[in-house]
Amino acid sequence: MTLPNPWFPAADEAERLDALHSYNILDTESDPVFNDLALLAAFVCGTPMSLVTLLDEDRQWSKAMVGLDLNVLPREQAFCDTAVRAVGASGVFEVPDTVNDARFANNALVTGSPHIRFYAGVPLLTPEGYPLGTLCALDTVPRALSTDQREAMRLLARQVMTHLELRRTRLLLDDERQKLEGVIRLAGRTHGLVPANTRPDIFVKQDQRLLRVPTSDLLYVEALGDYVNLHLARERLTVYGTMKDLETKLPSSEFARIHRKYIVRLDRIVAIEGDTVSLDGGPATGPGRLPLRVSIGSSYKAGLLARLTVI
Repeated sequence: MTLPNPWFPAADEAERLDALHSYNILDTESDPVFNDLALLAAFVCGTPMSLVTLLDEDRQWSKAMVGLDLNVLPREQAFCDTAVRAVGASGVFEVPDTVNDARFANNALVTGSPHIRFYAGVPLLTPEGYPLGTLCALDTVPRALSTDQREAMRLLARQVMTHLELRRTRLLLDDERQKLEGVIRLAGRTHGLVPANTRPDIFVKQDQRLLRVPTSDLLYVEALGDYVNLHLARERLTVYGTMKDLETKLPSSEFARIHRKYIVRLDRIVAIEGDTVSLDGGPATGPGRLPLRVSIGSSYKAGLLARLTVI
């Protein structure tokens, strides 16, 4: 879908979509970072609703939502599509009262639930100037933003893009590192230097330091949006990463993916009951304490049982 606009020519839409897809952000899980920025936008504008949106070829997809459930919307119905084409690179697109604006008066989001009467959106611009979507605030009553509120929205939109850039850079670096590690493992196996899939320790980033974590201390891994929780015998560490990252770093002979959200250490499994595994928590569990329980995904159960010696 393209709409004519002097600031963002329709001819650039293919390049804009290429830029959007390079971030690998569409249809990812909820992320506390973007949720917090959306919440700040609502707080700054004094509105009950806010979104971080991304405009795909024919839909608007929301990375973060506050006050409404609007995960996917046809692009022709999206306020944000008009916003990215109606303002300049540093502008705030503001509609004080949608009922009095011919572009939106008959929009289903205005005439029906959630009955939007106010909209303010700031484009999320790549370093090359492509608008990926918006950070926007919405209300069910007419209103107008102050100069300070508009400036705060611009600052928050830049923060959204900063985190998108950081996330993309991390994914690119992880991809390159995995390729390099694959070459090193292959070379080591070819020349008999290192056994495959053996890594006794991993290093995780905590604040400004790298912390060594012996994989023997790791009970299970839990996905949390763009973060993962590493559950150890005595503590839990939260790190920026994905389950795919962890699967490539953990010894495959010692760990198994049992759910889209969980990886467990096989020698910590003490029982399987229905769709749940019980894990020995070690010293942290303590005498008389119940084992840790983790869900098994239905599509992963057969693979897990195949890894165990069942009599």
